[in-house]
Amino acid sequence: MVVRPRYRFMFFYVALVTGFVFILLPLFAFAADSTDATVQIRAQLIARNQARIAAEMDGRIIRLLFREGMAFQKDQALVAFDCAEVQAQRDKAQAEVTMAHKRHQAKNRLADLKSLGILEVEIAQASVAQALAEAAYWKARADKCIIKAPFTGRVAESQVHAFDYVSKGDPLMKIVDDHNLELELIAPSIWRRWIKTGVTFTVHVDETGRDYPAEVLLLGAEINPVSQSFKVVGRITGPHADLIPGMSGSVTFPAH
Repeated sequence: MVVRPRYRFMFFYVALVTGFVFILLPLFAFAADSTDATVQIRAQLIARNQARIAAEMDGRIIRLLFREGMAFQKDQALVAFDCAEVQAQRDKAQAEVTMAHKRHQAKNRLADLKSLGILEVEIAQASVAQALAEAAYWKARADKCIIKAPFTGRVAESQVHAFDYVSKGDPLMKIVDDHNLELELIAPSIWRRWIKTGVTFTVHVDETGRDYPAEVLLLGAEINPVSQSFKVVGRITGPHADLIPGMSGSVTFPAH
């Protein structure tokens, strides 16, 4: 068969690519299997607990108690709103509860003396229930005037300033728990042959330049059919004050 000159380069290119594929296939198989050698993969530190705090009411912020980067404890106040009117309504409703109880007690005494019918007593009792419901409503409103920390951590982002007026649902800040850090990594699907919870490994964090011991906590519930990979969640064992969310590094699993 006579090969025209313009096709000679195409045949040469196809042969060259085919040769490279046969050379590299064993290397890819070794990297994917990694059953007899130490393997490395990238991972990122994430906060197990994190939250974006939003306003639960319309109002003016009178105090932001923590700035970005500052640490706080669980149940400490993070944001305080100007709630003078709401708090006054709460106090008024509580006073109404006290008066309703007294009226009910007085009518009970009159009923015991046969000076009052049972209907009047039941109406007074219903008034107590109504006053209690009103007081509970205003207490719930007043409780939203101060936003408390749901966990111990630090302020990662702040979107508002003191004396800003915000509407219900507006973002205020992002907080993270910097004490309970986890590692997230994407592993090749073939690792399902050997990886399991409790497997120990080492992570070298780029930002600190140090190695830390870690272990596997969770394995992803599914494999991505496109990338042939799945998520692995681990945790660094022991407290390490120099680590914060967002750091990344190389994870090394021992030979298996």
